[in-house]
Order: sequence, then C-alpha cells, then structure tokens
Amino acid sequence: MRPDNAGEMKLRSQLGKSMSVLAAVVTGAGIAISAPTGAAAAATAELKLAASEDTYTSSSRKSASFGDEDKLAIGTLAKDVKVSYLKFVVPAGTSVTGARLKLTPIGDVTGKVSVSRVLSNAWTEKLTSAAAPALGLTVASASGTDVSFDLGAEITGPGTYSLAVKSSSTSVVTRFRSSESAAGAPVLTVATTKAEPPVVVPPVVVPPVVVPPVVVPTKPTQPSKDCQTDAMLVPSCGVLWGGAAGGFTDTPRDEALKTWENTTGRTATVFHQYHKGDEPFPTKMEIAMTRDAAKPRVLLLNWKIAYGSTWAKVAKGEQDKRIDAFVARVKATYPEKFFLVLNHEPENDVIAKAGSGWEAKDFAAMYRHTILRLRSKGLTNAINVMAYMGNEKWMSQSWWKDLYPGDDVVDWMGLDSYVSAEKGYYHEGLFADLLDRKGKTGPGFYEWTTTKHASKPLMVAEWGVYHRIGKPADKAPAYASVRPELSKRPQIKAIVHFDTEHDDEGDRDISITSTKTGLAAFKKLATDPIFNVKLNLK
Repeated sequence: MRPDNAGEMKLRSQLGKSMSVLAAVVTGAGIAISAPTGAAAAATAELKLAASEDTYTSSSRKSASFGDEDKLAIGTLAKDVKVSYLKFVVPAGTSVTGARLKLTPIGDVTGKVSVSRVLSNAWTEKLTSAAAPALGLTVASASGTDVSFDLGAEITGPGTYSLAVKSSSTSVVTRFRSSESAAGAPVLTVATTKAEPPVVVPPVVVPPVVVPPVVVPTKPTQPSKDCQTDAMLVPSCGVLWGGAAGGFTDTPRDEALKTWENTTGRTATVFHQYHKGDEPFPTKMEIAMTRDAAKPRVLLLNWKIAYGSTWAKVAKGEQDKRIDAFVARVKATYPEKFFLVLNHEPENDVIAKAGSGWEAKDFAAMYRHTILRLRSKGLTNAINVMAYMGNEKWMSQSWWKDLYPGDDVVDWMGLDSYVSAEKGYYHEGLFADLLDRKGKTGPGFYEWTTTKHASKPLMVAEWGVYHRIGKPADKAPAYASVRPELSKRPQIKAIVHFDTEHDDEGDRDISITSTKTGLAAFKKLATDPIFNVKLNLK
C-alpha cells in the first residue's frame, strides 16, 4: 500500500501559484523577484502522511493475509475477530506539535472504534493473525460517522509508528478505505512547528504597483492536552513523575522529598514510601504530603506484609488480623486513592526450597490472598502494583514465572531497576538497558510485560543512575536517554526516581547531585511537559 502525499503537494502548488502571480506583477514594473527555493519553499504547517503499510487480520483465518485489499475491516461477526493495522513514518527532522488519524468508512460505523499502539514495527502487509504483534493500551477512541483520532500524545516526533484499530461491536464488521482505494485512504495529519518564512518584497519604484497579497498558511497552535488520571490512576496521556528521596539516611522522608523537588524544579506526583509488618500507615506525614493542595501527590506505599512471618503463612490466613487492621485504618483516615506494592522485588527474597515458606509460588499465593481479602473487606481505593527487580539473574531462574499471582489481582506491572554511569562497571548503560534486561532465554522485561500482560500499565517504580562512592561518573547521558524511550514505550505510565547518596550496602551513589552535568541533565528532564498530569484521587 503506497504512501500518497497529495495533500502536501496541493498545498505547495497553491503557494507556488501565489508566488508566480507576485513575480509576474513586480517584474512588469521593472523589478525582478524570485520565489524562495529549497527547504524554505517546502516548509508547511501540516504534513499529510499515507500509511506505508496497512492491512487487517481475521481470527478464523489465521494464515490469511489481506494487504492487497482495498478495504480495512474491524469488529466481530460469528466469533471471527477482525483487527486492522496501519504503519506511518514521520520524516526525520519533523518537529511535531500534534497528530490526527482520519479513516473513511465504507457504510455505517457500528460500536466504538479504538486505536492502540502496536508494540513492534516488524510487520508487513503479509501479516496474519497467527503472527500478529502484541498491542499496547488504547490511546484514542471514536464513534459515529466522523472516525478521526487525536494522537498528539502518542506521535511526538520523527519515527515509525504502528497502530491497531479495533471495534467494540460483537455482531457487525465495520469497513474502511485502505491505501489501495482510489479515494479515502487513511491519512495521518501531522502538525509541525515549521512556519513559512515571510516573503520580502523590494521597494517598488514609481509608477506604484499594487501587489496582491501572498496567502501563506499559518502555523496551527498546539492543541491543549488535559492529561489526567482515571479510576485506576492511569494517565489519559503523559507519564506520572515520582520520587523517593533520603533513602538510608536519618532525614525525614517528607523533608528529603521537598528538598529533592526544589532541586529538580518539579513536584514528585508519586511519593514513594516503605513499610513492613504491623507498622501503622498511612502516617500523618504521608497524609499531609498528599493533601498539599499546592503540590498534589499520590502515595506509592510498599508493604512487606510477611515481615516476621512468611509468605506461606500469610497465604494461609495467619496474618489476616494484620491485613484487617490496615483496612480499618485506611477506611478511617485515608479515602484518597493510592498505589500499593506488596513486597517489592520478591525475587531477592525467594528461598527455592520446599517448605521454606518463601518459594515463588508462596509469594503468588500471598499476593492473591492479600488482595482478595482487602477487596472482601471493602477496600476500594488501593491500586496494586506487582513490582519486580527485572534482573537477568532472577529472570533466568526456573521459578521466576511462578511469582506472578494472576491478572485478576494485579492492576499495574512494576519494575525496580538501575544502571551504572561508570564505564565497564556492572550494569553500565542507559535508560533502555534497565528496561530490556533478560535472562538466558526469553524476552527482555519490557517486552515480556507488554506481551504477556499487555492490558497492564507499567510503572518504573524505582529507577536511578549510580556510580561507586569516590568514583564519580557523568550521569547526564543516562538521564538524557529517558525522554526518547518514553516516546517509544507507550506502556510506561509512571517513573519514580530513588535518590540516595549511598545504597543499603554503602558503596553506590544514586543521587542526582553527584556531578554538575548530571544534575543539569536531570533538571532538564524534569521540565518536560510529558510529566504534566493532573491527579484525580477521589
């Protein structure tokens, strides 16, 4: 299916005609003028891009491909599920300020039509349902005859973007024109910041010549995006920004976080705290921090519920009194929504010995029992996060897969992972490296969670860049790599930085202030508007 830049060519043609008129009039007065050439002439306010690839799949015809057809199909009929796929390439050098996808229906549109990001660009028009790539979260939806989608939050710069289109209808198949159609092919309209340079007309000598105005397309303004969290605290667009500061020090966590916020220039929308056993929480300090009207925050509470016990005993109900006390406390003091992690980084606590009470299967049973009991007791404002270490050592263990407690009791997937800024040191790398670690076999962590648990948003619940104490190294490259990765990885909906000048073993500095260049890069990251997300905690 071939790209068609007819809209762009038409716009250039109209501008060329206007310039020709101007040149003819002024030349008639004895003054020569030529239109701008090269990049200046090509600058436009919009790019209209055709799909470089588009097709659809059929669940009942698993080996069939439909890339040559002049239609796209979505919806379900007689248990046959059809999904359409489109791929667009935004040219290098394009400064994107907005994007909208337009589809042309063939007949009526039934049900809600939705668009999801496809988590791989490695597909062609020969795609079949048997080899269909995994999908990310829904990014836009529409209904009625005007099937267009605002994708400004997803398409943010040059690159290849793969999209899947689906329908909620279970009894009707909706069809759209494909790129093979004579008219009405899918179009991605990309708004850019490139403005047409002004036409400079030299002074006209007597006799005066009336020069007709040149109509130059104006740059569209960037549509405002009201990114906000939904019932499960998932942002409608953008990414939640969070922090945990003062770890392994005596500084009160609220004071440490406020200092960190002042240093970075941005409020930590997610405030990460840690608790164990029967400790009473949320604490008065935590409640006060998340009720600061001037600096809205949401709690991310990690609870090692089996402290002083075992996972197996919790699963058997031996800590139900502890669970019920937590429910009663939250109901009495804290109606706001919050994130809850049960025993983050469980891989590090596994004792793979039968009867230990700390086997991977015991963790899964503990997690299920706790979440189901919280729900049975009427706790409705806890959004739970299953937070892994994502370390290749643990991912290679035969028991690693047994940790997962089930999609029905997990709201968010989580990852606690770090990289080193020291050349040649353990886990040296950039932000992508902490996301893509994998065991001896199988996919990397990000690929695993977005394929095996594609319906779950991902939180990088702890991240940072370290060097050994006394061996400072520039963290700026790693910090600078974060924003581009967020554009490529739509399933990441929150990142929470863990900041400390020394870790639990006292040999690694994970602070943002260890070098001037690193601090400058982190502060620049903190200013990015992708983190402008409004919290809805009620």
